[in-house]
Amino acid sequence: MRRVLALLLVALAALTALPAVAKPDAPLRVLYLDQSVGWKHAPVARPEGGGLAPSETAMIAIGQQSGAFTAEVTQDAREITPERLETIDVLVFYTTGALPLSPEAWSVVQQRVAAGKLGFVGVHSATDTGWPYDGPGETYTQFINGHFAGHPWTQGTPIRIETLDPNLPLVGMWPVSLDYAEEIYQHSDFDPARVRVLQTLDFAGTPLKRPYAVPIAWARQIGQGRLFFTNLGHTPSTWDDPRFRRQIVEAVKWTAIRTRGRATPDPQRQFLWQLKALLAYEPVEGRDDKAIIGRLLKMDPAWQTATARRIADLRTVYPKKPDSDRAPFDAAYKAVLADVLARGGAK
Repeated sequence: MRRVLALLLVALAALTALPAVAKPDAPLRVLYLDQSVGWKHAPVARPEGGGLAPSETAMIAIGQQSGAFTAEVTQDAREITPERLETIDVLVFYTTGALPLSPEAWSVVQQRVAAGKLGFVGVHSATDTGWPYDGPGETYTQFINGHFAGHPWTQGTPIRIETLDPNLPLVGMWPVSLDYAEEIYQHSDFDPARVRVLQTLDFAGTPLKRPYAVPIAWARQIGQGRLFFTNLGHTPSTWDDPRFRRQIVEAVKWTAIRTRGRATPDPQRQFLWQLKALLAYEPVEGRDDKAIIGRLLKMDPAWQTATARRIADLRTVYPKKPDSDRAPFDAAYKAVLADVLARGGAK
């Protein structure tokens, strides 16, 4: 009897140690901000004669059709006040530029997210957003973990997306490997140790290559709260894709802690994709890249971290125009490639 009681106590302790998940009672309350202080994307452009933007109409419909949430929409960040924040469960940004969000409001956003009282979802150009802030917590760029640094893959560019956690509801609606067409951002100020990357460009099937990894979607745990960002959403047709619409639903539910799912940072897996991008940039027939990567994944973690950073930093010296000076990039690229091949035992 004592043994049974002890086992029951252990099981109870394990259950109480799991992250809390909100009861799926009433629909979640979403506030969708699609203000453009910089470039205005087609999905957030309201008709000249009045009415809602395509993505605003879509957000409302996605919530109604799924039953998961109700959505209010605004194109004025000044409406996000500490008082308003108490009435919503998830904040969704599809924004550009320096938003007129007060320091007090941004501080409260972070406090509520960290307390697990507010979820945050960023769509496409939510990383092309930022404003001066020196209050408590993080700047917006630190919070979302990246800032727009160009989009070599413009609207309609063929890309291949690799889904890294196909069993996770946040991305489970997408195939493991998918050929798609979409505008994709690359980012500065991206820290792999702070997020779990859920989708990435696969340069084995993306014609326009770069020698560094380009994450497409990631998740971040912030205290008791959650953040999700997706690079997708530039192209109006993406908003009509049932898989993207389902991803919006799952992102709202996950960030509101209605569903479980990992946000554990995955720096070694991101190191793997940095290696894949580097080796796919100028493929060599007969070179066993799989074997090289296998050896490098067994290397010292400190070297892996440093090498991942060296590869990621190639973005900063990559020629911005066809007639740009290639010398800085060529030198950095050849140096890190030589180190990777030597340590990976390339023949």
